[in-house]
Amino acid sequence: MARNPQAAPVEAPRATDAPQASIGKSRLHERYERDVVPVLVRDFSYKNPMQVPRLAKVNVNVGVGEAIANSKALDATVRDVSIITGQKPIIKKARKSIAQFKLREGMQVGVSVTLRGERMWEFLDRLMNAALPRTRDFRGVPSRSFDGRGNFTLGLREQLIFPEISYDQVDRARGLEVSIVTTAETDQEARRLLELLGMPFQREGEAAPTVARPPVRRRRR
Repeated sequence: MARNPQAAPVEAPRATDAPQASIGKSRLHERYERDVVPVLVRDFSYKNPMQVPRLAKVNVNVGVGEAIANSKALDATVRDVSIITGQKPIIKKARKSIAQFKLREGMQVGVSVTLRGERMWEFLDRLMNAALPRTRDFRGVPSRSFDGRGNFTLGLREQLIFPEISYDQVDRARGLEVSIVTTAETDQEARRLLELLGMPFQREGEAAPTVARPPVRRRRR
């Protein structure tokens, strides 16, 4: 077949012409960069931007001791944690055998998830703004759960506080342990970071509410 000398050569598509998929930042991540970082720099007088504390990762752990006698409990826990975090957890096995608890080495006794990146920011956003306010008689998060190195651990009594969990599909309530790992060097910096992000800490010196007793009636003589 003869070539047409008047036909213009077809240029190969350039890499810059291809549409680029942009991954947007979560709402909490944008708030950190826009509002939290300037306040931290002002409060602690950081000279280097790398000194500003940031979130490194979030660990979610659930112990399932009942899985020794009921294997279905582990499957239900894996399902609930996957729905809550959006990531499939890994199954933790016992490291030692304990005869008192009928526990043998290698038995599956819990699940764990490590969240990083935008999935971490989205989970914390839902935890602080949706899940914690749904806790029964919620009056703030205790601030004494820092480990001295800028990491904070929070214990949750049940998974039902997360809106993603359907009450009809839960076989029983299980507690969760959420560990927030930061790059802060002190607990004071870590608390200020989480406080600015929206963690509802209890007020310092806040006493437990006292229940008023009914007046005692005196007997007439």
